[in-house]
Amino acid sequence: MLLCGARLTDGRTVDVRLARGRIEAVGTAGSLGTGGNRADGARVDLSGYLLLPAPAEPHAHGDTALTADGDGDGDGPVSYDPEDVQRRATEAALLQLGHGATALRAHVRVGDVQGLGALTAVLRARRALRGLTELTTVAVPRVLTGAAGANGLAMLRDALKMGACVVGGCPDMDPDPTGYVEAVLEVASEHGSPVDLHTDGADPARLARIAAMAGQLRPGVTLGPCGGLARLPAELASRAADQLAAAGITVVCLPQGGCGVAERRGTAPVRLLRAAGVRVAAGSGALRDASNPVGRGDPLEAAYLLASRHGLRPEDAYESVSTSVRAVLGLPEVRVEAGFPAELLAVRGDRLAGALSLAYSRIVVHRGRVVARTSAVREFCDSAAAVELGLPRQGRGELS
Repeated sequence: MLLCGARLTDGRTVDVRLARGRIEAVGTAGSLGTGGNRADGARVDLSGYLLLPAPAEPHAHGDTALTADGDGDGDGPVSYDPEDVQRRATEAALLQLGHGATALRAHVRVGDVQGLGALTAVLRARRALRGLTELTTVAVPRVLTGAAGANGLAMLRDALKMGACVVGGCPDMDPDPTGYVEAVLEVASEHGSPVDLHTDGADPARLARIAAMAGQLRPGVTLGPCGGLARLPAELASRAADQLAAAGITVVCLPQGGCGVAERRGTAPVRLLRAAGVRVAAGSGALRDASNPVGRGDPLEAAYLLASRHGLRPEDAYESVSTSVRAVLGLPEVRVEAGFPAELLAVRGDRLAGALSLAYSRIVVHRGRVVARTSAVREFCDSAAAVELGLPRQGRGELS
């Protein structure tokens, strides 16, 4: 496949040749053929598009996505019927793929009323989506300590045997948060699995304990959304950021509203964390469920919010939803350079700031082939008002 006439963030206009799921060559516009003798190879005209490394989603909830009821208040009961969970998890992943996310980490509850049924359903969705997007799963037990915790531990170990890739959980929900983290780290060490924990981050002492306990674990620990850090006094927040950085912990923030109850929402202090040396990635969190019935699951919206509300440069904001997320997911880095994976997003526009501001039209490339296209058209009606405003009569043009 040849991507023709794409603009890069450094201002160059290039052709990009893809082969065997990787970027084979990048050259000035018009300089590349399709490779070999295949003169009739697929060509995609990207004139007017900005070509970027594809974003990824580090914090989705595949088992509860799309469960807000018809009125949008999200108060209805969540169905954990396996067929329903599989359908919703698949639809949610495709929605996010359409936005550009070619890799996705889904947190799935295990134990309690859903047992392992929701995880089984999301794993089926993962298999159905193979070739379109990379979906990995995080097993999230509710309680791991005391008498009730024995069942949670058994479920967690079974979930990893079934195919969950990451050990997750929410220590804030357990009567013994420290014991919960100890149990998670022990199971992760047994299986050589990454750890991804939910925490509000409002207790600096708890964050310090997590950092001290998790600092030596490899392949690493991710915490999110840590919105409570923003509610701490500056000195305490700064100290917590230093401890997280020293432990090598990555923070996944959720600038679109988080995934908890409304009164506990907030976004981690991104600039403070980055200044301390913490790797910060950004995710979408809830996708039209009880936590956020209007969640979009759009990585570019997350990057836009990091730039507009939190003062990050557009380049740093986009890196938080692309390069940083791929590092969290254990995926290889992507650059628009020869030799790198062909995981790409083309958005209409010529500058990154404009793409984050207004990016409707998108072309998504996964494993070297186009897997999703979205386009939008704006029309102005032929009316006296349009003429008076100086708008083109019957004007029509593709939106960025």
